[in-house]
Amino acid sequence: MTISRRRILKGAALAGPATLAAPAIVHAQEPIRWRFQTYAGAALGEQVTKPIIDYINANANGEMEVELYYADQIVPTGELFQALQRGTIDAVHSDDDSMASPTPLRVFGGYFPFATKHILDVPVLFNQYGLREIWDEEYAKVGVKWLSAAGQDPCNFNTKKEITSVADLDGLTLYTFPTAGRFLSQFGVVPVNIPYEDAEVAVQTGELDGMAWSGITEDYTVGWADVTDYFLTNNISGAWIGSFFVNEQRWSDLPEHLKSLVMAAIEAGHTYRNQWYWGGEARLRARGDKLELRSVPPEEWAEVERAAVTFWDEIAEEGEVHQKIVGIFREYNEVINQAGPPYTF
Repeated sequence: MTISRRRILKGAALAGPATLAAPAIVHAQEPIRWRFQTYAGAALGEQVTKPIIDYINANANGEMEVELYYADQIVPTGELFQALQRGTIDAVHSDDDSMASPTPLRVFGGYFPFATKHILDVPVLFNQYGLREIWDEEYAKVGVKWLSAAGQDPCNFNTKKEITSVADLDGLTLYTFPTAGRFLSQFGVVPVNIPYEDAEVAVQTGELDGMAWSGITEDYTVGWADVTDYFLTNNISGAWIGSFFVNEQRWSDLPEHLKSLVMAAIEAGHTYRNQWYWGGEARLRARGDKLELRSVPPEEWAEVERAAVTFWDEIAEEGEVHQKIVGIFREYNEVINQAGPPYTF
């Protein structure tokens, strides 16, 4: 059979593009990169913040990379909020009080005196009593996206000097949170605010008598148990209230599936911290060999608890949002006091 030259050329023309076309080139998309700073120093941050960052980086499939910085590494903790607004930092783990939040919520972050008794009180207050909506609304007003809050350890005292009565607080120079210091100053405590990583050295040099900053787990983890001698089992708050925040525009730009990943990482981190602190507080009180335990009798410590009631009244007078939050704390404390153990001591 004779095949014409015209038919051969025509067939080659049809086949040519499919045969000769260069393969498609896939360009890898650059990952979204965040700079994230925590209030915690490196030793504590390993437990309270790094697990969240590791979770995100391990599961983002190369679409997102978060670089973690510890306390004061990019900016001082007291400037975290401003840095977040400017976009110098993309996301933050801190309490409202330490990072100088320009909202009515500042006084309630960290340790608001006697607002909580246990670590699980914090998620209950946010998820069942309305604090979540208040935090979300107030931070939206100042251009920052609040993501989630959780509890951590109680606010006990670790000191060089013994505390066995309320009178022993008088004259103690302690590293503590702004609101906690404001409350404790009525008992003669001299509150000091210095960079987190400087606190241990300040005790060694005699500038500090100790800390009213954490529970015993943190004391052992960060080295404070190595420079102080006593741990007071009485506390002024049952749980630290801290949150995760992100620059509003950076959050808006994040794809929905990565937003879900970030939230899943944060929730997993909350669960990890709950058991890490809860177990650590018990184990180190029972078996720790660095700090001697001391206690103020309950009937005498009630003086400090009564002072907190007056403090709450003063805070409630500072504004409508303050009044609303204090009202929530009062309602919740009425509930757990009626419920009794294990919700109360």
